[in-house]
Amino acid sequence: MKQLALLLSLLAAPLAAQDLMTAKEFDDYTRGKTLFFGQNGQAYGAEIYHENRRVEWSFLDGDCKQGEWYEANGLICFIYENNPDPQCWSFRRGTTGLIARFENRPNTTELYEARDRDEKMLCLGPKVGV
Repeated sequence: MKQLALLLSLLAAPLAAQDLMTAKEFDDYTRGKTLFFGQNGQAYGAEIYHENRRVEWSFLDGDCKQGEWYEANGLICFIYENNPDPQCWSFRRGTTGLIARFENRPNTTELYEARDRDEKMLCLGPKVGV
């Protein structure tokens, strides 16, 4: 019985991986769009996807960070101007848009759903002091 469970789990892993978007699929889907991400029914952030895998991210607070993404080991990884540590995600299509899973900490991973709301993301520009 344990051998059957092991065999089934080994067969299921490649099937789950097949649902993940490739870098080309991700680029084709996101390029030129602004996607708004939610978590547990609440707004989480937004990202603008430019040409050449360039992005702008905001937690919807008007503070936008420039970055870029690349593919690594089947994941889509992002590096931003304020954080050089890669943040890697798996993406798949859901019924209402993209579903992104944060893969840096798999034990605490939460799902995010993305929708193209045809809205502009507000970037207030650099903070200036007095």
